[in-house]
Amino acid sequence: MSSEIPPEQAIREQAAEWAVLLDAGSLSPEQRQALAAWRDADPRHAPALTFAQGTWADLGRLGHLDETVAVPPPAALAAAPRPVTGRRRRSRLGWAATSTALLLLAVFAVDRAPGVLIQMSADYATGRGEIRQVTLPDGSRIDLDSHSAISLAFSDSERRVKLLAGDAVFSAAPIGERETRPFVVEYAGASTRALGTRFVVGGAGQGGWVGMLEHSTRVSLQEPPVAGVAEQVLNEGQSLRYDREHGIRPWPQQDPLRASAWQRGLLVFEREPLAAVVAQINRYRGGHVMIGDAALAKREVSGMFRLDNLDQSLAMLTDELKARRVDVPGLTLIY
Repeated sequence: MSSEIPPEQAIREQAAEWAVLLDAGSLSPEQRQALAAWRDADPRHAPALTFAQGTWADLGRLGHLDETVAVPPPAALAAAPRPVTGRRRRSRLGWAATSTALLLLAVFAVDRAPGVLIQMSADYATGRGEIRQVTLPDGSRIDLDSHSAISLAFSDSERRVKLLAGDAVFSAAPIGERETRPFVVEYAGASTRALGTRFVVGGAGQGGWVGMLEHSTRVSLQEPPVAGVAEQVLNEGQSLRYDREHGIRPWPQQDPLRASAWQRGLLVFEREPLAAVVAQINRYRGGHVMIGDAALAKREVSGMFRLDNLDQSLAMLTDELKARRVDVPGLTLIY
């Protein structure tokens, strides 16, 4: 139940975090050191930070455009220097508004457009924080995690389900006298053929992962990998991950029961970096949580969080880590 943020999007989000911290006040020596290390780590970081700071300043100026301006008496106006022309002022305000609009459009394109396209091509989909169970025409059941989507491609020869996004638990109706077609799940360049009943499929980095909850499955890459094996049978309690570069390999650290705890309304973590925990919380909770400290992001966290009370879980998490927290509408910053 993991995902990887595209590099360009990750850079924009990190730059935004630093812009907010810089605007809030002076950084601690550790934060200054972390900022310098981040800025030097990639040539794209410094321009991204400059853009984020400029946009943050534009937003601040736009927030004061509707404030009342005191009008001096006529005599003072006659003696005063000529003000900036209406055209120049409108140009500056228009530039700020355009810059902000472009930022909002960019954020929408990065964060929303892929989801819109998936929603258009999906037969079943869930929104943020939504968990949904659907029953297919053959009697199979699918539990969709938050921000997940599937499309059906049933034919006379097989029951194929395409996982378009997110994670899902599949409970396949068994083959018998009334149903002879195999049940297959397609995701990230691999097909998982049910040999038993219940398994979970989801994203893992640039590829995918499969966890066996009951009985067994056969996972096959659709194209030969650069290295590693292209097919493997997965037994109950086991997990594997796969991608085009490394092929299929075991993933013993991934407990399929724990990773699918969202079915039971829970998020369960065992010695996970705070960054990974926050990424999962953001899948279910309204608003966005950001971490403003690189060392804090690496701190390991263990715990069990209820999906229906993530605000309390987040408060307990920050208290336990002795971290500071700032809440503004739509954003929570931990540092």
